[in-house]
Amino acid sequence: MSDSAITTRFVDANGLRFEVHECGSGDRLALCLHGFPEHAFAWRHQLPLFARLGYRAWAPCLRGYGRSSRPGRVEDYRMDRLTADVAGLIDAAGARSTILVGHDWGGGIAWATAIDRLRPLERLIIMNAPHPALFIAGLLRWPQIRRSWYIFAFQLPVLPELLLRRRRARAIAEAFLDMAVDKTRFPAEVLEVYRRQALEPGALTAMINYYRANRTLFRQTRAGGPHPSLTRTLDVPTLMIWGEADTALGKELTYGTDRLVRDLTMRYLPGVSHWVQQEAPERVNELIETWLIRVP
Repeated sequence: MSDSAITTRFVDANGLRFEVHECGSGDRLALCLHGFPEHAFAWRHQLPLFARLGYRAWAPCLRGYGRSSRPGRVEDYRMDRLTADVAGLIDAAGARSTILVGHDWGGGIAWATAIDRLRPLERLIIMNAPHPALFIAGLLRWPQIRRSWYIFAFQLPVLPELLLRRRRARAIAEAFLDMAVDKTRFPAEVLEVYRRQALEPGALTAMINYYRANRTLFRQTRAGGPHPSLTRTLDVPTLMIWGEADTALGKELTYGTDRLVRDLTMRYLPGVSHWVQQEAPERVNELIETWLIRVP
């Protein structure tokens, strides 16, 4: 089997079962965490790259997504449960070193895993997900309030699921198309993966529960700032890639990251949307490869 072939397996970790898309082999792990309303499929362009660079690349469907376990309670989606999943997956892989990669919600989970030092990390790669301390500080400032309207709407019970499910989850497809700059990257067959996932029983509630379970974020914002643990300096070498045409998260949320991360490489991609690794995979992959090769 070619190292570039992506296969699917199921991995037991943290008391749950995860659908994992896998590429490559070896004792170095690249663990890629997707965002909302994505799926492990979002990393289809990056998994072969990591495999070529000598990593065993795993992209799990996060809890509640795809064919991974779907706990039923809102509190099952708190950040501490999500980071425990990451730690469990790293343990299950049994690798000698780990690169943690995250986009959107997956980026937030990756940040939290690294900040809490749950497992040793060789490198951290973040895409369009601000450092949590900076997100908390900027969430209730204009224009981020306008960009984040959906976060507040998702606090409502039942209604968000009903609206997102209508017309075969058309709103899920539109989330990608409306935000994308290069819409050719999201043909019907790609959007169908995300629509089909959202239509699985209980899937939309699980996906939205990420927002409902982490309401403490808003309390920290109103209280005047993040918990002190979020502001301690991160020592893991970090590459941050940011599509500048992100309509959900403003570029200004990245300002000051260098004060929180000791070894930071920041790369902005003009004219690329929030869906950075899917919309500009060639540029993203080039940045990742260059950084991994050059950083000793």
